[in-house]
Amino acid sequence: MGAALIALFKPLGTFTDMQIKTVHGQAVTPYVADLARLRTEVFRAFPYLYEGSEDYEASYLRTYAQSPESLFVLALDGTRIVGASTGVPMADAPDAFRAPFVAAGIDPAGVFYFGESVLLAQYRGRGLGVRFFEEREAYARRLGRFDWCAFCAVERPKDHPLRPAGYVPLDDFWGKRGYEHRAALRTVLEWQDIGEAGESGKPMSFWLKRVPAGG
Repeated sequence: MGAALIALFKPLGTFTDMQIKTVHGQAVTPYVADLARLRTEVFRAFPYLYEGSEDYEASYLRTYAQSPESLFVLALDGTRIVGASTGVPMADAPDAFRAPFVAAGIDPAGVFYFGESVLLAQYRGRGLGVRFFEEREAYARRLGRFDWCAFCAVERPKDHPLRPAGYVPLDDFWGKRGYEHRAALRTVLEWQDIGEAGESGKPMSFWLKRVPAGG
């Protein structure tokens, strides 16, 4: 497939001013700054509590710009990017994501890794979260060599002082999409929480779903 310069616009149901755009490979590069902006804004909320760092963003997002089969799924309101979801072959992902699979005897070459799904609060509840999963799963299936789709999520204690009252984790949403929590598949990522003096390790665990056969 190579570094294909592909942009597909798809209408978003009854929301006539909104559309979904998908870009692959090197074509993600012009949208890296938009993704960095969304990540910094959306991930400030619990459970990520991300303070935001230009250096961290540049290092992390380089993975997508350098992979010929990376994927950005972009949600646009007019010309404004209000949400984004990402994916990349696990073989092209940083070692912190690959290592737990190698240790568990799962070949990373058979895994398509889902990165973040970030969406501004006022656009939630419109089905975009489901659409982000559908687009990434369809892309992994079209590539034709993956057994699994996988993503990881941060783990926070239930008594965390910044946990909002009434907070509901996304476990049920992910389960309805067919993902199974594999608590034994774990890694640690470092970032700076709001209120921290510097970066610290955050435990992450993976969710997996079999890639269905077919086109």
